Amino acid sequence: MISILQSARVAARMHARQSVLSAGTQFRTATILTGFEETLAETREKSLLGGGADRIEKQHQKGKLTARERIELLLDEGSFVEYDAFKTHRCGDFGMEKQQIPGDGVVTGQGYINGRPVFLFSQDFTVFGGSLSETHAQKICKIMDKAMAVGAPVIGLNDSGGARIQEGIDSLAGYADVFQRNVEASGVVPQLSVIMGPCAGGAVYSPAITDFIMMVRDTSYMFVTGPEVVKTVTNEEVTQEELGGAKSHTSKSGVSHLAFDNDVEALKMTRELFDFLPLSNRDEAPKRPTEDSVDRADPTLDVIIPSDPNVPYDMATVVKKIVDDGDFYQIMPDYAKNIIVGFARIDGSTVGVVGNQPLVMAGCLDIDASVKAARFVRFCDAFNIPLLTMVDVPGFLPGTDQEHNGIIRNGAKLLYAYAEATVPKVTVITRKAYGGAYDVMSSKHLKGDFNYAWPTSEIAVMGAKGAVEIIFRGKNVEQETKNYEERFANPMVAAQRGFVDDIITPSSTRARIANDFDILRTKVDERPSRKHGNIPL
Repeated sequence: MISILQSARVAARMHARQSVLSAGTQFRTATILTGFEETLAETREKSLLGGGADRIEKQHQKGKLTARERIELLLDEGSFVEYDAFKTHRCGDFGMEKQQIPGDGVVTGQGYINGRPVFLFSQDFTVFGGSLSETHAQKICKIMDKAMAVGAPVIGLNDSGGARIQEGIDSLAGYADVFQRNVEASGVVPQLSVIMGPCAGGAVYSPAITDFIMMVRDTSYMFVTGPEVVKTVTNEEVTQEELGGAKSHTSKSGVSHLAFDNDVEALKMTRELFDFLPLSNRDEAPKRPTEDSVDRADPTLDVIIPSDPNVPYDMATVVKKIVDDGDFYQIMPDYAKNIIVGFARIDGSTVGVVGNQPLVMAGCLDIDASVKAARFVRFCDAFNIPLLTMVDVPGFLPGTDQEHNGIIRNGAKLLYAYAEATVPKVTVITRKAYGGAYDVMSSKHLKGDFNYAWPTSEIAVMGAKGAVEIIFRGKNVEQETKNYEERFANPMVAAQRGFVDDIITPSSTRARIANDFDILRTKVDERPSRKHGNIPL
């Protein structure tokens, strides 16, 4: 009995001791957790603040938004999920170990635009001038890898001073890693670059590989070597804006596709462009409901072509009268204006539009126009976007300047792009279709699916005057010109050969091509097996 009581007392004392020890452990654990939570909150606050209030204020004074403000405007409200907010650089040289800012100058993650997923990065100029370090590059590569894995577009908001010099070769390696991802993602997921600040040196090559580049006027610029280096090497004096500003790259170099007045407009228009695009090469472009009937006939199209073949008209206006709701999102509107390219919708579905512009150089194809249109055609083909081609082309632009700068090689790029495209291709000839340019502009001979001509079209080797001078060598020019025009200045011969499928009334164009694109949804066009073709770059 005594033994039992003693055992009970011992057990009670042990239980009490264990209770005290457990309470102490819980207290110490709670203290540790509280301390960690405080550290976590402080670190997160530092990450959100970036370079600090003073640098944010300087960013605003330049008319620029911060990296996080840009993300908030670009994405659907509350949809952003950030990655690697606490990641910091590992550089121990030049005192960098004392400068650790969580996030390391770039905000990365995922979100939604009008309910559709997107991955993005936004460089933070308030942190080390947005310079790219090894870890900065790793963050960008992570979201690009995820985008390719799930099949979603990538948008880069660029605002960076370039490579982080303190990290040396590690920074250069980071750029190369990003470039490799850009190439691997090309044709797999759409890639959009918005230049919202400086983008210089090797940094320019990542946007250059992406599908579309947008710039902000007066606050963004791109160049391989800056004004100081240019002056040292060539003795030229040039400003940053003149050398690599939005105006230079949208109207002269063709590097940038679009330019906008401020960050807000650039982000708004990026959202609009995004809405035309599929998520990946495995998806169709989104279909937008429309009240614009596919059977709508616009009688103004029947009289829009001037009776004088030398009088110009606006092909963009023609396009707007055909597509849904007159909505035509032009790409590169300020570069190579003799051809127009852009996105529109037919019966709610995205189509890529290419058209000669008679208002500029009579719509002739030249080097810049050929390259502009070829790249657009290849983008549409890569992402299964049908092509509508509006043709009014008197030929390739003649002259020693064009010949010496490679019109043969560059014109062949557009021919190659159309010939290799397997997406649905519908072509409408509105007026002139002369010579080799007729062939190049998505002709039946380049596997155009449906090719139409308006009654005003002229399909021939060349214009009547030039042809008569060659054939008859100046004899009976007036009469022979009239005979030639009666014979060839119309689409009947092409229709008789089957080179156009029909001669249609202009006002019926919308209904006709809408039906064609619907029929072509299940098109299958298999080509010979190969690693890749060798386009004349």
